[in-house]
Amino acid sequence: MADWFVVLPDCAAAAPVGGALRGRAVQEIQEISHPSGRPWLLGHWSPGTLAVGQAGPVKIAVVGQHASTAEHLAVAARRTDTVAGLDALAGSLTGSVHLAASVAGCVRVQGTVTGLRRLFHARIGDVTVAADRADVLAGLLDAEVDEQRLAVHLLSTFGMHPVTGEPVWRPVTALRPAHYLVLDHDGRPRTVGWWTPPEPVVPMAEGAPALREALSAAVEARVRSRDVVSCDLGGLDSTSLCSLAAGDGARVVAYTADGLDPMGDDAAWSRRTVAGLRRAGRGEVEHHVLPGDMVPAVYEGLWEGGDLFDEPSPVAAQRDRWLVIPRLATARGSRLHLTGFGGDELLAGSPAHLHTLLRTHPRTAWQRVRGFAAQRPWPYREALRQLWDDSPYRAWLARVGDGLTDPPPPLETPTLSWGTPPRLPLWATPDAVEAVRELIRTAARAAEPLARTRGQHVELEAMGGSSRMVRQLDQMSAPLGLAVAAPYYDDRVIEAGLAVRPQDRITPWRYKPLIAEAMRGIVPDESLTRHTKDEGSHEAEVGLREHRGELLALCEDSRLARLGLIDADGLREVCSRPLPPSLPFDALYQTVACEMWLRAQETATIPS
Repeated sequence: MADWFVVLPDCAAAAPVGGALRGRAVQEIQEISHPSGRPWLLGHWSPGTLAVGQAGPVKIAVVGQHASTAEHLAVAARRTDTVAGLDALAGSLTGSVHLAASVAGCVRVQGTVTGLRRLFHARIGDVTVAADRADVLAGLLDAEVDEQRLAVHLLSTFGMHPVTGEPVWRPVTALRPAHYLVLDHDGRPRTVGWWTPPEPVVPMAEGAPALREALSAAVEARVRSRDVVSCDLGGLDSTSLCSLAAGDGARVVAYTADGLDPMGDDAAWSRRTVAGLRRAGRGEVEHHVLPGDMVPAVYEGLWEGGDLFDEPSPVAAQRDRWLVIPRLATARGSRLHLTGFGGDELLAGSPAHLHTLLRTHPRTAWQRVRGFAAQRPWPYREALRQLWDDSPYRAWLARVGDGLTDPPPPLETPTLSWGTPPRLPLWATPDAVEAVRELIRTAARAAEPLARTRGQHVELEAMGGSSRMVRQLDQMSAPLGLAVAAPYYDDRVIEAGLAVRPQDRITPWRYKPLIAEAMRGIVPDESLTRHTKDEGSHEAEVGLREHRGELLALCEDSRLARLGLIDADGLREVCSRPLPPSLPFDALYQTVACEMWLRAQETATIPS
């Protein structure tokens, strides 16, 4: 069962919410009280994920993957007299956690800056209540799904701040990234911004050791005291995590999926890595390469799901495919699985930094522009148009709302703006298009970017979108007894990476130079020379061909069609033949996610 928790304010009016949770529970609920004795944290959390420390009227809790102890948190509690005084602690925690504090009757609670640890809040009765899952709050409210917000999940992007981050239940609100929620003595809420991205001014010579220290600490916090851990071993990002784990004393069970794409080379590179680690005597690595015919196809097992997520998730299109390694890992005794998700956004970064670099270091910027234009390749005219465009984020967001049904931009389109313009699928109804367009236009009136510069905004937005998918992978693996860990989404790791000068971190002439420099002496030298990355288009095409029947079955009595959001005949037409070249290989993922999610909701109960 996936972990979850609810945070109650320190007041008598919150008691009915606690009673309602206990009444709905199908198993015993765990509880932590306020210093006053009133209920504070209620839910279900796995052993070893919660640490609590107290000093007088101050109590601090962290939940997740961390190395914090009750003693450490008690020391922090002694130094705290207001919720604002917890910024230093929040900015020093290693790992991936929710932080909650009860300070003399006032509550502070927050997640991570990417949203891997998300937080939601809603007014229930006379008080505002927070939770790490939106569906828990929606269940307490008996809230209905908001069809307009659901339509947003048909978009081709999983991250378009702030539109795609809101829950599909209107009474429930998502806490904004880099903010914390305060619940006062009467259960009234306010949100406070506490985190901003670092200025990207650190040279490579200083930034690489800082990233090495942050990533090493992130892995150590998860691996320490464990006899065995498992990990993905494929690209440079997961290779770095595997190499760090191997040096921390645990037995590492590494898995590489050898896909059906004849151009894929993950298996060859992973074997070189394991051989290099053995020659260097860096720990024990048990390596398994899964042949392509052992890995379930995309769309396989659609009807065997039953996973209860609090939003539609594209992992539903590849459920069995995603679970094949976690199932094998738990059979080998692993209870924690390291994955390299997040490395692409942080380490490969976004060329959108060139927009700012052109204004601060024009000679360097033009060199990078010429390099990227030759590599991608980019049309110079469009690249120059985006570089000279100084439109604020609000204006860009308003514009993209007008183009939701335009043809997808060509693959060679430069990526120098505030993001990639999203598209709705061909089978979305006019009502769905107008619903999403209205939400985007409304959000654009007051939207602020996630960072001051385009480059950091694009990177943080990409991390926010992809980390939500990893959050759902973790929930999907939880019934197996396996936690999924993604250290590249840790706040301290992100800070170390984003602080490095973009002209050092992002270049057309080297592949992920920051992690290559950071991991020298840890990752075998031969593995640091890799400049390729496997991708999934071939597997998606094979999955569509082999499981066309399951996809066509989704068109029958489609729940999305019932709501008027898609044209079932149009979807059926697309599913009945190979995808046209005008559609990306993952064009069906979001529609499948929404359809499967709606079907799962018909029998859902709150995850208790």
